[in-house]
Amino acid sequence: MSALSQTHALRQLVDTDATWQLLRADNAPVIAALLTEHLGGEDRRLPTDELHELIDHDLEGLRAHGLTLPLSGQGYCAEWRKAGYLTRRPADAARGETFELSPGALGAIRFLEQLAAPRQTVTESRLASIGVQLGQLAIETDPDATRRLEQLHAQRDRIDAQIERIHAGALDTLDDARALERIRDILSQAEEIPSDFARVRAEFETLNRDLRARIVESDDSQRAVLDEVFRGVDLIGESDEGRSFAGFSALVLDPVVGSAFDDDIARVLDRGFAGELSPAQRRYLRRFIGTLKDHSGEIHEVITTFARGLRRYVQSQDYQRDRVLRGLLRTTLAAGVEASGHTKPYQPTSLHLELSSVALGSVGAIHLHDPAELDATALIVEHVPGVADLEALRALARATEIDFAELADNVNTLLAEVEHCTVGDVLARHPASQGVASVVGLLTLAATQGAAADGIETVRWHGADDVARAADIPTYRFTGRLL
Repeated sequence: MSALSQTHALRQLVDTDATWQLLRADNAPVIAALLTEHLGGEDRRLPTDELHELIDHDLEGLRAHGLTLPLSGQGYCAEWRKAGYLTRRPADAARGETFELSPGALGAIRFLEQLAAPRQTVTESRLASIGVQLGQLAIETDPDATRRLEQLHAQRDRIDAQIERIHAGALDTLDDARALERIRDILSQAEEIPSDFARVRAEFETLNRDLRARIVESDDSQRAVLDEVFRGVDLIGESDEGRSFAGFSALVLDPVVGSAFDDDIARVLDRGFAGELSPAQRRYLRRFIGTLKDHSGEIHEVITTFARGLRRYVQSQDYQRDRVLRGLLRTTLAAGVEASGHTKPYQPTSLHLELSSVALGSVGAIHLHDPAELDATALIVEHVPGVADLEALRALARATEIDFAELADNVNTLLAEVEHCTVGDVLARHPASQGVASVVGLLTLAATQGAAADGIETVRWHGADDVARAADIPTYRFTGRLL
């Protein structure tokens, strides 16, 4: 590629690449520091409200040290999302949304961390690792069976020689300095994986949007569109990102590999040189395979969601509506271009367009809230607590409940004079003081403590409105004193 081609390619990156834009932003140190503090650690995703509060708290401290930061935490988060530093997604387990770092922001933060604390890459471990991988690649890609067998035999001889030396008592172990250098090299490579996960997810999202756009812009039938969708779903898995992720995920989710990985980490952390690692580095290594599984499962969920969404999009016929809308927009744009030659954009038209969102209005139409309108104008009456009136409470209880004690006394008083009596006899001697409630109470007592008799009797009483009423009820007889 010539210098001119590279220049044009890089100039395009200046305008489109979030990593480059963050590094050349006016407040790049503030942006990188705040995003690293709250989203660059173990918590790589936060609810939007929580991130706003954390940023606001940090902004107060930064302003106290003379930094000019005019926006609020919410305002800066909105700007960073618009610039591509933050990615906003719906929350999985609750209502609301979350923020996480975009692949571009992760790349910029990693670059700045390497500037602040340069890591030694010209190391023996790095060169040995490259040599081992190169040798293994040469063996596995060699099409000559004879040469490949020779290489494998040589490899086996080297292993046999090492085994013999160990049996002979020559146990050579790596010294602490070189072991520490190697573990730090491994950590450096491991810390790059989360940003790769974010990049893979972003690429899948781009692929999903491209497939939807192709469905809308295609003029094929539903069957053809469905075929396109299924091919598109396969395309997600067959893309470079899909194949790389599938191989990585299969290795991470392999229980044998995961168990061996955890055992190796546990043994390495028990070595003496591992004491030089920081607590965060030790914790990162212990949780490394679990973190990879979590991220891997999340990417699988994203792929599944995209595939279901594509099928639902086609089967619900929503793409037909979008096609119609796309056609209308294109026709309108073409007509607008044609009309622009002889019609001014502010010329009044007879068209009336109903807004689909909040209606617009002038500032003068806004009625401001006046706290004085809520002031109490009437004098406040102070109620002095007093002693409860027993008769008033008793009357209140009688108004809400049947006075069974009074009814039982009425029945027992009448039974003292006669051998037996009915509900009608009791009401004739003691009128219903609670209206129909007294009748219901007497019927309840008769059904539970009286005896049923043949026939129907008519009972009469006066209601609360002093109107005479009557009803035919089954005949019951009270033959003994009520309890």
